[in-house]
Amino acid sequence: MTSILDPSRYSEVEFSNDEIARYSRHLIMPEVTMEGQKRLKAAKVLCIGTGGLGSPIALYLAAAGVGTLGLVDFDVVDYSNLQRQILHGTKDVGRKKLNSARDRIKEVNPNVQVVLHDALFQADNAMELVAPYDLVIDGTDNFPTRYLSNDVCVFLKKPNVYGSIFRFDGQCTVFAPVLGGPCYRCLYPEPPPPGMVPSCAEGGVLGVLPGVIGVMQAIEAIKLIVGIGEPLIGRLVHFDALKMKFREFKVRKDPACPVCSANPTITELIDYEVFCGIPQARAEEEAEQPVPEITVEDLKGRLDRGEKFVLLDVREPYEWDIARIPGAKLLPLGELPSRMSELDSADEIVIHCKVGGRSATAVRHLQKAGFSKLLNVAGGILAWSDRIDPAVPKY
Repeated sequence: MTSILDPSRYSEVEFSNDEIARYSRHLIMPEVTMEGQKRLKAAKVLCIGTGGLGSPIALYLAAAGVGTLGLVDFDVVDYSNLQRQILHGTKDVGRKKLNSARDRIKEVNPNVQVVLHDALFQADNAMELVAPYDLVIDGTDNFPTRYLSNDVCVFLKKPNVYGSIFRFDGQCTVFAPVLGGPCYRCLYPEPPPPGMVPSCAEGGVLGVLPGVIGVMQAIEAIKLIVGIGEPLIGRLVHFDALKMKFREFKVRKDPACPVCSANPTITELIDYEVFCGIPQARAEEEAEQPVPEITVEDLKGRLDRGEKFVLLDVREPYEWDIARIPGAKLLPLGELPSRMSELDSADEIVIHCKVGGRSATAVRHLQKAGFSKLLNVAGGILAWSDRIDPAVPKY
């Protein structure tokens, strides 16, 4: 394995005595030495996302001495991030993730140049964002961005270090047609239907899992930069935290891949939300019978007045154990078809979930079954906690 960097990029790199002391455990390794550390200092790495995966990626690359770290994010720190996003602390809640990430990285290694890109990673800015960097590390959790980062890296001939996490499982590989390997589309030619694969916010994730996968991504980036070992090109590693088991799978180039094959059919960036079916899914939802809504303020008023209605909570039992609205009845959405007989169509039924999506689905199911007195609580129990009763925990 040779370094992805041209020798002219690092031949003149120098170190201070403090830097030599800092990186001494690298310098005495015959696989790294001063030469490899120069490559790390000369390298420019773009990390998309500063969340669960981006946190260990950025921290370990900074500690290792990568000279320039570009960070792409637009979000702010929330309490629900702190269980896994170790770049951010309690004092950072409400701050821009980029700002807390920069401060934390500078504490780890003040020699690293941190370049902040406060933006969504989208087709209209992706080429410009990626172009100055040597490689990209994808720390995102949505399909449009994964396909976009893949295509940009193929077009600009950059390696793309990929990782994904969900609940107790994670995976890592390197997509690098420029180095003879496959791309993301070789493995996943088509995205799953919208809503088919839940996000971490919907399904949860073990807090330490992104630490394992993010560190693997950081290792792969360092190997590519220094030019050592066998990168995960054409190989995907799956990690099962419950069984503490790693499995390796071969990933082969697709000779008919629309992006990285010899005769590509996609030669420029496309609309990735359309490709992933998101606007169509939204349009189909809007075309259905409208979902009548009630605000949490109106719901509170009706409860205070003692009005007669059924308040139905369609979350899961483990969510119910975390937080609930007084007077609600639990009936998980997945059980609704088999337990619909427990409801009376003559009653007015007000339905809520965590943020309003599942409860809207419940309203549609009941509408199709002939129920007419239905209201969806806009914003769900999180809106109730924000605007009515802060004592109700948010999760």
